Amino acid sequence: MSDSAKNTPPAGAEEKPRPMPKRAGIGLNVAMQVLLALALFAGVNRLNYYHYWRWDLSPSQDYTLSQATLTYLDSLSRDVQIYIVFGRDSKVYGDVQSLLDEYHLHGRQRIKVRSIDPIRDIERAEQLKADTGLSLAQNGVLIRCGVNKRFITEEELVVRESGTSTNKQVIEFRGEDAITSALMSVVEGRVRKFYYVVGKGSRSDEAQSDAYNAAIDLGRQQNFEVIQVNLSEISHVPTDADGLLILGARYDLSEREVSMLNDYWQNKRAGIFIMLDPGGETTRLNAFLTSIGVHPRGDRVLMAESTSTGPKKEFSVLGEFAKDVPFTRHLVSSAITLAGQTESLEIVQDNPALKEQAISVQPLIIAAPRYWGERQFLEELPIVDEEDTVPPIYVSASIERGAVQDEKRADSARMVVVSNSTLLDKHTMLAVSRDFVAAGLNWLMNRGDNIGIPPKSKHSYRIQLTSRQHELIFWITSITLPGIVLGFGLMVWASRRAA
Repeated sequence: MSDSAKNTPPAGAEEKPRPMPKRAGIGLNVAMQVLLALALFAGVNRLNYYHYWRWDLSPSQDYTLSQATLTYLDSLSRDVQIYIVFGRDSKVYGDVQSLLDEYHLHGRQRIKVRSIDPIRDIERAEQLKADTGLSLAQNGVLIRCGVNKRFITEEELVVRESGTSTNKQVIEFRGEDAITSALMSVVEGRVRKFYYVVGKGSRSDEAQSDAYNAAIDLGRQQNFEVIQVNLSEISHVPTDADGLLILGARYDLSEREVSMLNDYWQNKRAGIFIMLDPGGETTRLNAFLTSIGVHPRGDRVLMAESTSTGPKKEFSVLGEFAKDVPFTRHLVSSAITLAGQTESLEIVQDNPALKEQAISVQPLIIAAPRYWGERQFLEELPIVDEEDTVPPIYVSASIERGAVQDEKRADSARMVVVSNSTLLDKHTMLAVSRDFVAAGLNWLMNRGDNIGIPPKSKHSYRIQLTSRQHELIFWITSITLPGIVLGFGLMVWASRRAA
């Protein structure tokens, strides 16, 4: 008999059914599958938690921190607690929450962010009041580092539209600028001091008050204190001065005061911010500036032309920022308007005497090409002649003495000169003017790497629909889409009934 015949089962014989797996084996198999699925799920989530990519696709990069803030957060050496004390109905809350999430993300676990709604979380809000001693009567952000604390109100985070309306819309969000400055404030601990020179008059009492109040407001945000000083009442500039503010002086300094100013300028870490009044009598102050490379010409920067309606003379100067200055690089794309009267500045850069003193001078603001420096500015229709200054017209400059080759410039004396006294006037000051002054003051304090955070513009969009478009949207959302879902549901139900 062949082997195939032996292996062939007899006719009519049935194969024995395979034995059913035992219940314990089924349970073990299911348990292993569940455990493997959970392990795979946990592993994928762990990888996703530590290794991921994020993209900011908003048109104005609303959720991207500036390089200045990222650099500062990377060097942060102390733990910081940030409390978002906002009612959830605030229109700014979402922007603040998203911004501080970025601080927490890039803070290398140094920054802890908590959100407290003072209306809903009454117990936590009262506890925070007791711990800090603050009233927390309005929306804001509280930043704490050790015993140092800083509360930023909602109005310090935004710029609203001008006008008399009680419901002004937010046109710019300045959250990053304010929060980074406050962060620096509480981490540094020591408050810097700027001395504001008084006793030299001004265009008006209101102008002097505006400049002083604007300086105080900047100090509150940029972590420095503004203290008034009368040079005629002291023998030298205070040794704890981080900077000296001479804003729109109408009358000249005495010889003794100029000597004091020069002695202070010789210090390694001197800082001076000067706003000149072209109509003031400041001969000695101008001579001091000329000796270090910036000569005020005494003319007026203007634009004049003959039109069909008669002569047109414009003193308000439209300027642009120099492109090769690090601390104003963030303003290069912006234009600045100097109201009132402005004089041109002669900048001396190739002077052997200045090089011996290691003095470097750079232009900061350049007037638009249509402006020139006019000597006979009182004429009804002045024209450019030989005694006038032709473009380029410089209206602001920076001066630095000593350690100019040092990348950090830690031991250099610095000065910012603006040939206009209206920069901080309440009625004419623009956001870019404030940003420029803030950048200059931070540069004087050797914070050049931590400034230059532009605000994020906020836009309101309105969509106008025709009656036909309204009707189309109704049919799509209320009839068509629900009908498609209902149709698929009926098909599934019918197929299951048929099976």
